[in-house]
Amino acid sequence: MVLAILAIATASVTLAMRDPDRQALQRDAERLAAYLESGRAWSRSSGQPLRWVAQDGGYQFLGRQPAQLPERWLNEEVSVEWPASPGPKELVLGPEPILAAQALTLRLREQRLRLASDGLQPFAVRQP
Repeated sequence: MVLAILAIATASVTLAMRDPDRQALQRDAERLAAYLESGRAWSRSSGQPLRWVAQDGGYQFLGRQPAQLPERWLNEEVSVEWPASPGPKELVLGPEPILAAQALTLRLREQRLRLASDGLQPFAVRQP
């Protein structure tokens, strides 16, 4: 009985401990998803095209004032991995109401999270 209680307690503590890299990557991924949707809404309402590109240590929105949205990761070690497709390494955020499906993967050391949209639904954070 005592061993069963210790096993349950150990499992609970292990599950409660979260990987700090995973938490940091989750924050950056959710933040980026919100900025992408904000940019998508701006592009659609203004009728102006907007693109998102990754850069060393950050990213850039092309087609709008650079000071309107942040362009740095919360954790400087976050990097972007693109699908192995021949197309440009950027996200197109509008102004069309329905876009092509788009995705990218964010990486922080050994952790990875995927941001994707089917072109109609908002960008969402998913497991790769």
